[in-house]
Amino acid sequence: MTKLAPLGIKRLEGIHWYVHDLERSRRFYVDKLDFAETWRSSPELEASGRQKSATFQAGNVQVVCSQPIGDGSRAAHFLAKHPDGVGTLIFEVEDAERTFKLLEERGGTPIDDIQTYHDDGGTLRQFSITTPFGDCTFRFRERRGYRSLYPGAVAIERANTPGGGNNKFGFAEMDHVTSNFQTMKPMLLWLEHVMGFEQMWEVEFHTSDVDPNRKTGSGLKSIVMWDPASNTKFANNEPARPFFKSSQINIFNEELRGDGVQHVALTVTDIVTAVRDLRKSGVTFMPTPGSYYDMLPERIEKSGIKTIDEDLATLRELEILVDGDHHHAYMLQIFLKEAAGLYKDPSAGPFFYEIIQRKGDRGFGAGNFRALFESIEREQAKAGRA
Repeated sequence: MTKLAPLGIKRLEGIHWYVHDLERSRRFYVDKLDFAETWRSSPELEASGRQKSATFQAGNVQVVCSQPIGDGSRAAHFLAKHPDGVGTLIFEVEDAERTFKLLEERGGTPIDDIQTYHDDGGTLRQFSITTPFGDCTFRFRERRGYRSLYPGAVAIERANTPGGGNNKFGFAEMDHVTSNFQTMKPMLLWLEHVMGFEQMWEVEFHTSDVDPNRKTGSGLKSIVMWDPASNTKFANNEPARPFFKSSQINIFNEELRGDGVQHVALTVTDIVTAVRDLRKSGVTFMPTPGSYYDMLPERIEKSGIKTIDEDLATLRELEILVDGDHHHAYMLQIFLKEAAGLYKDPSAGPFFYEIIQRKGDRGFGAGNFRALFESIEREQAKAGRA
């Protein structure tokens, strides 16, 4: 196939959540993660859209959360079918008209025509399209001096938002988005033929290879697609046999009641300090078995990394994972507990965040999949969900 022209994506601008409890989200982002609350929906927008929204930001990480305040809103429609979840991914593009034209030529399905808005700073042009994964849509925005985050958004002064806002944990960017599917081929083809993304990375893994006699296990196939021009990356997972039904990918889909975004990876400048301080702030992470760290020196030696800068005892204490395959090029990562477990409320959904620090490695932690899967299996069993 001839390589497709890039869509002109500049960056993944933000994610839009639909939630049952906006105040709970506010406490999580502001009080726990030290995000700043930067925008809220205007009364006029809330009246017309029948949902109230707030935006939380740290570094270039931007999260919009919307709670329904009446029937008929986009948030209400989403939450009638799903627990809390990501309903829209928002991309900033160079030229909305060109992006729209390319997507339509390639078989993309626009939800609306390009909408144009003005404020005292300039112009915003945007449109949305459907996607192959459930009720998550993509929105494309072209900014020409437009100051508001979105039409109807009201800026929040720091003085009016007690707590949070200093980004003391050092969040910088959204490294990648990971989504789970019952079958991921339609998404892979769509990302390639409609979005113009290329395959970057893949792995296949199953916990049953530890002991072929075990009666349960969890496995997946994962393929990462990316847009090289903007470095936008999508990891796509599907369950693998045996024990397809007990795969944590399948369990996620059952709990979300459809395909969707499983987690978003946030980069930090110093993961050791960030995780230590996040734990002090009350943030809960998925546990990592001690056996992972017993084997870590040998894994580092065999992987080709040879040596790392961090103290192994500190990584064990904080339960941070290490992976890589080149000389002194590696990544460090850790996963927050999923929202339903964090809040002890199934309606909060199975989404979670990953925190990642890259030190020369571009991979996605293939060597850590066993530790992560076994950790998720234990959490699901503990909650009676396995």
